[in-house]
Amino acid sequence: MAFTLSDNGAPTMRRGGGGLVSGLSDVARETEFLWVCAALSDGDRGIVRQAPGGRIDEAGYDTGPVRMLDIPPAVFHRAYNAVANSTLWFVNHLLYNTPVSPQFDTRFRREWESYREYNGAFALALAEDAAHGARVMVQDYHLTLTPALLRVERPDLRIAHFSHTPWAPPEYFSLLPGDVAAEVLSGVLGADHAGFLTSRWAGAFMDCCEAFLGARVDRTERTVTYEGRTTRIGVHSLGVDGEALRARAAEPDVESHMAAIRELAGDRKLIVRIDRTELSKNIVRGLAAYREFLSRHPEWHGKVVHLAFAYPSRHDLPEYREYTAAVQRCAKEIEDEFATEDWDPLILNVHDDYPRSLAAYRLADVLLVNPIRDGMNLVAKEGPILSPRCALVLSREAGAAAELGPDSLLVNPFDVSATAAALHEALVLPEDERVKRCARLREAATALPPRRWFEDQLTALL
Repeated sequence: MAFTLSDNGAPTMRRGGGGLVSGLSDVARETEFLWVCAALSDGDRGIVRQAPGGRIDEAGYDTGPVRMLDIPPAVFHRAYNAVANSTLWFVNHLLYNTPVSPQFDTRFRREWESYREYNGAFALALAEDAAHGARVMVQDYHLTLTPALLRVERPDLRIAHFSHTPWAPPEYFSLLPGDVAAEVLSGVLGADHAGFLTSRWAGAFMDCCEAFLGARVDRTERTVTYEGRTTRIGVHSLGVDGEALRARAAEPDVESHMAAIRELAGDRKLIVRIDRTELSKNIVRGLAAYREFLSRHPEWHGKVVHLAFAYPSRHDLPEYREYTAAVQRCAKEIEDEFATEDWDPLILNVHDDYPRSLAAYRLADVLLVNPIRDGMNLVAKEGPILSPRCALVLSREAGAAAELGPDSLLVNPFDVSATAAALHEALVLPEDERVKRCARLREAATALPPRRWFEDQLTALL
């Protein structure tokens, strides 16, 4: 959840964005556990200061048990933006333009100290609130140091860490300063159980532990032993609660968006993408592929519309503002080249709207998911659940490809021409074939819904 302040200063709560929120929000409401998170905005901080001990639920909000930490804004910015989102995210998604970045200097060392402080705040809060012998789950790349820090404070706890991102192979992870790389790895190894979305990411983590720490790795048993402790490595492929998603997609607000989309697109085929304007999502190359598809296949002019949702992400970072501008430039070029009086080939939406996204899923003939690299990608799983005839064009670098690949049209995310060809293949795929594929995609996508995904990790801590 996130809070914003209205003009009169009243707080408004809204659903957060991203795959982690999609995966865990329902579980949080239905399971008896305390969620510890950080305040992200001035609205959040205002609520925290009014809540007893930072407990949002005890301040009257329908969140389930939540403790929100009011971390000093400067510390938060350096830890969350400069290290987590501009360093660890870039490393694990292989995003650096290496001739110019990264550059690890005195400024980075100050940022790294803030990342330690940020992780320490979570470790302290968990140490304060966890019952004796409790099971604790630490989520994602923002908190890689927390398991080891918490282990020192509370050796009685059973700790899990889960990485929702990919993990970089050693040759790329080595971009990090050696001591920082070792601290990240040993931080995660403070957990009893370290979870990943795919075998590929788990394997990369074990390779890094061996290369940088000299840890003893058993790839058959999936264990890493370091400094006398053994951490089990788990693979938990987060899926979707299909029943809940279908129920939400049948609500009146979604139906009204479907009517609006039909009015815009008419009876034309719909190619849909739904992403945040995150560098790893590869939106610009996706638009370039659609442009090349239109150039190669004039027979589709007037018969297809690309509905592209590119929702704002991390606009406090300059790279993301520039990327959003590049998406908008590319969209305008397509419009300028191909649009006619009675055909708009591309509809670009840049304002976050969850019901509209669900409506687009339901109407999609083709779903384009072409990230440069992605831990899982729940969009690839949600689309086939809501559209009975959707053909999925999927990047081989998405974690979801491990499960969905056999019934998708897999593409190299850097190959614009091959992606353009896949879009055409998806559009001409026979109806019976797309329905069969979609049924199998739906089965794979719902194999490990959030509740079971969560419970499997808790069970691994017994």
